[in-house]
Amino acid sequence: MKKNNCTWSRIASGLLTLSLLLVPAGLAGCQKNNASDKNGLTSVTLSEVAHSIFYAPQYAAIELGYFEEEGINLNLVNGAGADKVMTALISGDADIGFMGSEASIYVYQEGSSDFAVNFAQLTQRAGNFLVSRSKQPDFSWQDLKGTKVLGGRAGGMPQMIFEYILKKNNIDPKSDLTIDQNIDFGLTAAAFTSSDADYTIEFEPFATGLELEGNGFVVASLGVDSGYVPYTAYSAQKSFIENNPQVIQGFTNAIQKGLEYVNSHSAKEIAKVIKPQFPETDEETIAAIVERYKSQDTWKNDTIFQEESFDLLQNILEEAGELNDRVPYDQLVTTEFSEKAVK
Repeated sequence: MKKNNCTWSRIASGLLTLSLLLVPAGLAGCQKNNASDKNGLTSVTLSEVAHSIFYAPQYAAIELGYFEEEGINLNLVNGAGADKVMTALISGDADIGFMGSEASIYVYQEGSSDFAVNFAQLTQRAGNFLVSRSKQPDFSWQDLKGTKVLGGRAGGMPQMIFEYILKKNNIDPKSDLTIDQNIDFGLTAAAFTSSDADYTIEFEPFATGLELEGNGFVVASLGVDSGYVPYTAYSAQKSFIENNPQVIQGFTNAIQKGLEYVNSHSAKEIAKVIKPQFPETDEETIAAIVERYKSQDTWKNDTIFQEESFDLLQNILEEAGELNDRVPYDQLVTTEFSEKAVK
């Protein structure tokens, strides 16, 4: 097995220490979810890894009132990165985390007893794009040799998927190009306009935003070129799931309804529904981005996190040198709630 020598090892260790120090906060999180608001809804805080049109089914569920139908008053918080989302989950600041499942693996590896369990998968492809300074209608991944790219944090899914694609194309991430990993999550698009980088890896709406500004051009989809991968999923601490199964079931039901909506409606219809989530982006642009995601089969038909998908995730982590040992699927994933949601 490859040893994990990256920054995520220290992050995960810090998260474990935090979990031991903040036991009262974790308990408070469970108690909070047993309380109802004046409308009889259970308050649930969801920390998301980023606020992106990539997660359209979630926003459709919010705007169409699916969470309220399931008795949930949802408080959505942008965690701005999987490491920060996991910190919020462990500290009790969030009840449910939405991020790449690699974060749950890292924490489990460090020996946490109240680890995060993945209970619903949302996306089945990567949601980011390679943006170039110039139009490249005949782009090939070989074009990246000798260039500089603004990448992601070591150990995070965006960066690992990027490196996974590079290796599939016989490109060495360490010697064949320069990858700048020093820019904070969500700030690479702004940095790209004034940097000397040739490419940047961007989620939406930032990729399309660079195109509209004339500062970049989407030349490749990491979602298409990496294939089907379990990119983002919902998780909660083991104790929270055990103490609040009705909340987890209601939450999963709402997400399932959101998936069914986006998979059965047009990009224009979806854009109209989720527009309140993106007030600074015009509806036509949202529709174009949604169509881009729909056309590459981004969203699952259900939230069931299959074992083969979890195995693939661990393969990617191993190849990136971010996995000490394989972790058990039946410990870090439960499909109980997802299976009930589709019945």
